[in-house]
This record gives sequence, structure tokens and C-alpha cells, in this order.
Amino acid sequence: MRILTRYFASEIIRATLFVLLAFLALFAFFDLIGELQAVGTRGYRLEHAFIYVLFNVPGYAYELMPTATLIGTIYVLAMFAARSEFTIMRASGLSNRQAAGLLLRIGVLFALLTFVIGEYLSPAASEFAEKLKLSAKGASLSQEFRSGLWAKDVIRANGVTGDIVGSRFLNAREIKPNGELIGLRIYEFDRAFHMTADIVAERATWGGDHAWKLQNVTESRFPPDAKRGNTGLLDITAAVVTTKMAERPLVSEITPGILAVLFADPDRMSASGLAAYTRHLAENNQSTERYEIAYWRKLIYPFAVFVMMAVALPFAYLHVRSGGISAKIFVGIMIGVSFQLVNSLFAHIGLLKSWPPFATAVAPSVLFLLAAVFALQWVEKR
Repeated sequence: MRILTRYFASEIIRATLFVLLAFLALFAFFDLIGELQAVGTRGYRLEHAFIYVLFNVPGYAYELMPTATLIGTIYVLAMFAARSEFTIMRASGLSNRQAAGLLLRIGVLFALLTFVIGEYLSPAASEFAEKLKLSAKGASLSQEFRSGLWAKDVIRANGVTGDIVGSRFLNAREIKPNGELIGLRIYEFDRAFHMTADIVAERATWGGDHAWKLQNVTESRFPPDAKRGNTGLLDITAAVVTTKMAERPLVSEITPGILAVLFADPDRMSASGLAAYTRHLAENNQSTERYEIAYWRKLIYPFAVFVMMAVALPFAYLHVRSGGISAKIFVGIMIGVSFQLVNSLFAHIGLLKSWPPFATAVAPSVLFLLAAVFALQWVEKR
């Protein structure tokens, strides 16, 4: 069995990597064609387009790994069936359970590779690609919004660890690719949503450890007495204390990473990043469904490799008269495309219908696994 496992593994790994490289080359080519339209815009040159496309390749590798595994496994099993090798293996005592276990052990490698790419390589590469593109064009992240970027944060009594004593809303006119905020305005409120401060800063730079450094600051504070309902307009105006400072620290749970999430595709984010941002949204009483679904999809997606290999297993029982190798590969491509479509469809429907995030993420894999079991039983009866 050890020799048989090595034989299967070497053939499936070679076929899967070949299919994956072919898909990546195709997607990279189409991406490059699309980027050529932007070449020459400000400082965006051809070399920037090549680098941008190159650093988007890990994201495609993550998305296409289950499909590539499916097609590669189908090709190898179809070749074994065409050469009657699989028939000889079955005659030698290879049961269906042993064949499934053999593919399961091989699938561990692809599942781990998918997890590493999706958790570490793809998020970092995608973030670098977007920052490179923005830097080359001289653009900022928030230029897509007419009023700039808005974010909500809580105010704690002792930095970021104490009790919540209020909330703040931040508005930045621009966010530079390095995380610097330009044209920042902050509105602070107490627990009763009475306004306590209006802070305007020319720019803000990240200092680490939940601390921002505000520059050229104008801070207007409203004393508690000025917030009473019977206070007149003249009294409120007289009670406001305005202070101008060259620099001022701001302790906040909002980090450049959290701000970048607002413009990032959740499917290209890491599971740890999604978990952190989901917690931030929950603490600020904001909707978390979209990111919870993306989080569970990120955790479950590597296991789709096992599902795709289970779907490929029935093809080993089909004789050549049931269709040539090319026909089986075509069917495999259609199944892989269908899985991607169903996966995306369930994510959108789950968000619209407020389905449980875990069920939304796991349902496509369960459906295709059940289909694989049914197909295996069907080919056995034939």
C-alpha cells in the first residue's frame, strides 16, 4: 500500500500542479490585458502592471486549488482506468474505502498548501499589489467616496482596556497607501450620545500600540453643562473650549489594518484578519454577517480539496467506453466551475436570507460530497 500511495501521489501531484500552472497563466494573461488600459495613467507604467498581476497570482492559486486538484485527480484516475491499472488494483484487493483513504492522505498536502496560501501568502501579496497600484497612480484609498472614509470606534476609560465611556466617529478625506490619514475629523460622544468633542487634524500617522499621532490639531470640547436641554445657544457657544496643538496623541482600537479592510475583498483576507475585524464591528454594534461568512468560508475552503478528490474517485470506475479521457476532463472542469459558482451563490443568498454563517459556508461542500457518494454508488452498481 505504501508503494501504491507513492505512485498515486506522484502522478496526482504532477497533474494537479500542471493544471494549476495552466490556469494561473490564463488568469494572469487576462488580468494583464485588463491592466494595459491603465498603463500610462499618471505614473502607472508597464512594469507596475506586471508586478500587480504577479502579486495577484497567489489569490488565484488559492481559489483554483480545489478545481485544479479535481481535474488533476480525474486525469490520473481516467488514465489508470484507460490502461486497466485501476482494474488490476481492484482485483489485487484495493477496496473503495482503501482507495478513498489513499486519496484522503494525498489531499492533506493540497489542503495544507491551500490554507498556507489563503492565510499568509495571498492576503499579503494582494495588499502589496493594491498599495503598489495606488502609489504608482498617486491615488488614495478613500477617493472612491465623495465624503471620504467613515469609521466608528469606542472610547474607553483606560486606553483600549477600560470600560466603554463613549463612542467616536472618524472621517478621513484621504488614506495614503502607507496608512497615513489626511484631512481627519473626529466627533466624540458620551454614552447618552451627547457630543463631547470635535477634533480636526491636518494629518494622522500610525505610531503603533493603538496610538495615532495627530498633527496641526484644533480641538473643541463641550463641557457637560453645555449639553443640557435647557442651555441656550449663547451659553453653549461660550462654554465651548477650543484648543490648537501642533501634535496630539489619539488612542484608538482602529488600526491601519482595520481601515484597509474597508476597501479589501473579504475573500482575499486572512482568517485572523477577518476575525479581528468582525470583533471590531461587533463591539461597535455594526453588521458582521458578511465578514462572518467570509471567515467560515476561509476556514472551510481548504477542506474542499478532499471533497473534490471524492468527486473525482467515481471516474476511476468508468471504462474507456464510457467516454474518453478528454471528455472526463471536460466534465471535471464543468464540475469545478459549478462548485465555484455554487460556493459564491450560497455566500450571497446566505447574506440576503441571514442564514447561519457556518451553515452558509459548509453547505456547498456538503452538497458536492453527497453527490460524490451517490455517483460512487451508481458506478459500482454498473
